[in-house]
Amino acid sequence: MSSSSTILSSVLLLSLFVFTLLTPSEGNFYQNFDITWGGDQRAKILNGGQLLTLSLDKDSGSGFRSKNEYLFGRIDMQIKLVPGNSAGTVTTYYLSSEGPNHDEIDFEFLGNLSGDPYILHTNVYSQGKGNREQQFYLWFDPTIAFHTYSIVWNRLRIIFMVDKIPIRVFNNMESMGVPFPSNQPMRIYSSLWNADDWATRGGLVKTDWTHAPFTASYRNFNANACIWSSSQSSCASKSTNSLQTNAWQDQTLEAAGRNRIRWVQNKYMVYNYCTDFKRFPQGLPPECKRSRFL
Repeated sequence: MSSSSTILSSVLLLSLFVFTLLTPSEGNFYQNFDITWGGDQRAKILNGGQLLTLSLDKDSGSGFRSKNEYLFGRIDMQIKLVPGNSAGTVTTYYLSSEGPNHDEIDFEFLGNLSGDPYILHTNVYSQGKGNREQQFYLWFDPTIAFHTYSIVWNRLRIIFMVDKIPIRVFNNMESMGVPFPSNQPMRIYSSLWNADDWATRGGLVKTDWTHAPFTASYRNFNANACIWSSSQSSCASKSTNSLQTNAWQDQTLEAAGRNRIRWVQNKYMVYNYCTDFKRFPQGLPPECKRSRFL
C-alpha cells in the first residue's frame, strides 16, 4: 500500500471514530423499559428497540415503565399522539414513586374529537398530595409528527418542557411548608387507556370504539439523570447520550426562558389551579403566592 493510501485510510478511520463519538446514543426500549400491561398484542417494541407503540382497544389499554429508578435528572421522550377522533383516551408520560405517599410528575394528554385540540394536563404530587393541575393547548398538532416532552427535576425546581420550550415551573418551597419531591426515587411510566368518564369535556364525549385500536408512538428516549441503587441507597449520574453534561442539576430559566413560558401561559394555558379561587375559598396554596417563573 502506498503512503498516500495509508494516510487516506488513517484519515477515514479517524473520521469514523470522531463521528461515532459525536453521534447521540439514544435510549433503547429493550434495554431501558419493561412492558407492564397490555402484552405484546397492544404494546410493541419495534425497529431493534428504537420505537415503541402503545395501543388501546375496547378490551384493554397498555403501558410500560423504566427498568431504572431515578433521583433527579432530565428525562426526554419523543411522542406522537393518537390521531383522529381520540375522545375519551388518555396518553400518559410521567415519573412516579410507589406507595400511598408517593411522588409524581405528570404529563397527561387528553384526547378530543377530530379537529379539536388535545389538552396537555400537568400535575405534581409530593407525599401523596397533588391538586396542582395546570392545563394547556399545544401550538401544533401533536398527532402528525413526533415532539419532545421533557421533565427537568432537581433539588431546586421542576421544569416541564415541550420541544425545549418551558411551559411550567414548580419551585421547591419546602421552607414554606410546601411538599416537594426530593427524596423518593421514581420510575418513568407511560400508558394509553380509556378515561371517557372524565377525560374529554368532563366525560360528556365518550370513546368511539369504531376508531379502535388507538395508537401512540414513542422514540428517542433519553435520561440524563441520577440512577438510583436500592442496594447502596445512593445514585450515580448517567446519560444515554455520552456528550451530555449534568446541567440539569442547577437548571433555571434565563430571560429567554422566562419570556417563552410567559408566551405559553398567556396564549395556551386553559386551567391554572393558582387562579381557581372557587376551588380554594379559604385561600390559594402558598406556592401560588410567589412568581411562577422564579
